[in-house]
Order: sequence, then C-alpha cells, then structure tokens
Amino acid sequence: MTETAGMGEAAPVNDDTSNTVTSTVDDTPSPPVAPPPSYVKLAMRNMVRKGRQSLLHFGLTAVGFAGVLLLLAWFARPSLPGA
Repeated sequence: MTETAGMGEAAPVNDDTSNTVTSTVDDTPSPPVAPPPSYVKLAMRNMVRKGRQSLLHFGLTAVGFAGVLLLLAWFARPSLPGA
C-alpha cells in the first residue's frame, strides 16, 4: 500500500515485515560513571600545575584591585568644611 504525501512526494511504505527490532543489549554491567569534576577542582589543578604563573597573575590582580579601590576612595573622598 503506497500513499502520497503532499507536493507529489511518495510517503514511506508501511510493511508489517519491516517491524523487526534488533537489539544489541549487553548483559555485562557498565561501570558507574563519575560526574565530571567541578570547575573549582579543575582550576585548582591548573593552578598547582602552573604555580609561578598563577601566583604572578594573582599578585597582579590583587595590586590592580587595590589600586582601583584607592582611586575610588581618592575621588569619592568627602570634602569637610574648614579643612
């Protein structure tokens, strides 16, 4: 039995003989899958692996952040009368 779908295309033939299902299920238990490591754990592993570079970048970031805080404190200082 063939039916036509819209626009003149032939629809797939539905045979009862094509309903065979092949299964490739193994009876062997699969090992438990560990969840992927967290981003913090990966970052710590990377920091240990690249110790000197990580410490340099951390130091530069700390100095830059302290500089930004000092600049904000300087520009936002209160103006006291009579001082």
